[in-house]
Amino acid sequence: MSCKTLELRLRELVSQVKIPLPGSGRTAQRHRLLAETAREDISLAKIAEAHWDALAILAEAGRSAKEGEVYAVWASEVPASPLRLTRADDGHVLNGRKPFCSGIGLADRALITVGDPEQLLVEVDLRVNQPYLEGDLTIWQTDAFRNTQTGSVTFSGVRVDADAKVGGPAWYLERPGFWHGACGPAACWAGGVAGLVDFALASKRDDAHTLAHLGAMEANVWALLSLLNTAGDEIDASPTDRISAERRALQLRHMVEQSGSDILRRFSRAYGPQPLSMNESVSRRFQEADLFMRQSHGERDLESLGRLVRKGANNR
Repeated sequence: MSCKTLELRLRELVSQVKIPLPGSGRTAQRHRLLAETAREDISLAKIAEAHWDALAILAEAGRSAKEGEVYAVWASEVPASPLRLTRADDGHVLNGRKPFCSGIGLADRALITVGDPEQLLVEVDLRVNQPYLEGDLTIWQTDAFRNTQTGSVTFSGVRVDADAKVGGPAWYLERPGFWHGACGPAACWAGGVAGLVDFALASKRDDAHTLAHLGAMEANVWALLSLLNTAGDEIDASPTDRISAERRALQLRHMVEQSGSDILRRFSRAYGPQPLSMNESVSRRFQEADLFMRQSHGERDLESLGRLVRKGANNR
């Protein structure tokens, strides 16, 4: 899928699909839609998930999204060098550099985290501010997610209107919805690796070792979809419980990353280098699924989970 085709499909998708909000009573359906999108194409899911996450963030803040606009969420930080929001004659301006921005040139608007002078989330019109934004796609060296237009963005006097602040100081990270939103990428990871199993199911290879791996991979997909449904139902049961939301998201992301990595390992052992080197769609899916799951912070997330578990046990 070329960059232009991706943009056309993205705009078609987000205009047609009215995805349920987290905690709305249909969160499991939300997770399934995210997984199905990644099963279609992981790059598409990466951009669409950010758009749908932005809609959920705005709704949680009591704000409305601009009709017909595609949103990005740019929340990665340069260590010790956060974006700075300063006063100007007619409002505020934003200066600095933001890494890992997906949807450069694709998104119309973005929700962007600011670190100085305080932690804030602001909504920026990317089209209006285009002269004051400089995207650098050359920093992205892998072919994985190439068409998502991912790179760094330098902000040079980007205008931020007075009503552009979303929530108050530190609101973005402290709300329960932050952790409900963290389940969204995990749903995409699950759908991404499920697409590899779709290829395996279409393959005619039926030797004993291939079938053993196929059975294990299909069992993993069943477990992944079950986890997404369970997490969705739990979110709907207690949508405002932040501690439970954090623990659930960390557990879900860990389990999806583990099962997803097992699918990648088994797929490569079962089918060898041929589809990974000679089938463009399979090769790209494998690389993108692996890279996307690196958003799981591994042992750091497990340490955080362990602390929550220990704290919960001590409070019984």
